Amino acid sequence: MDVFRTPDERFEGLPGFSYEPHYVQVDGLRMHHVDEGSGPTVLCFHGEPDWSYLYRHMLDALVASGHRVVCPDLAGFGRSDKPTDHGWYTYDRHVEYATRQLEQLELDDVTVVVQDWGGPIGLRWAVEHADQVGRLVILNTGLFTGRVSKGFMAWREFAERNPDLPIGMIMQGATTTDLAPDVVAAYEAPFPTAESKAGAARFPLLVPLKPDQPGAAEMLEVRDALSRWEKPALVAFSDGDPVFPYPQAGEQFTELIPAAGEQVRIEGAAHFLQEDRGPQIVEAMLAAFGRPASAAGR
Repeated sequence: MDVFRTPDERFEGLPGFSYEPHYVQVDGLRMHHVDEGSGPTVLCFHGEPDWSYLYRHMLDALVASGHRVVCPDLAGFGRSDKPTDHGWYTYDRHVEYATRQLEQLELDDVTVVVQDWGGPIGLRWAVEHADQVGRLVILNTGLFTGRVSKGFMAWREFAERNPDLPIGMIMQGATTTDLAPDVVAAYEAPFPTAESKAGAARFPLLVPLKPDQPGAAEMLEVRDALSRWEKPALVAFSDGDPVFPYPQAGEQFTELIPAAGEQVRIEGAAHFLQEDRGPQIVEAMLAAFGRPASAAGR
């Protein structure tokens, strides 16, 4: 298997991201995660075509509020190794590698945060490891069982025509924030070549468009498990995302999960709401779940 490893120097001096890298090995792949702070653990799953850098605004606020924050980079993304064969990437394989990566960390009573493709992957991990999960935070995502939005189809068609994805342009186009050039460069840092983007290019094509396509049955099983999920869950979607339009996309989860409660509206944010309104999302989490007891005096 041919694997691209992004040179470490491309991650030097990234704005707002001076965190120490942590690595584990999964079948010969070097898998990266951020691990910052102490206290109850928040586990953050990123999506497409970003990486753990997306969570930096939330990460700092969560650490300051008394949490440990773990942000894994999926295979093919961030500081993790990147198989160059597009066919290597499947929904099941992403879940398998993320699971084997997380098995090597100490995770208990975690708050799982998911967004974009981090939803199908992270929510599947959560329901399959429910004994390690205490709470869910669901942001701008979906479980794809054969129906998708017009906004998603436009994105899929663009990705299919442009396998050498313009990562920075995509990130800027899916945020309301005017990203500084060095922030755009930080999102592009893991992906210096077309071959390094194989995982990012493949993700849009993994979304099942029909119920009998790969992944649909597995995501339907996740939906079924969530319909019986009795632990706390926060659903917070932005009001400016054409791929997961508010409020309908979030209502799919508030109507499904017994303990979800009312959807929180994240105003003035687009698809990548962690970039646009990270601290606001953390405020919603603290309002829903409370501040850790260890941080009460802070």
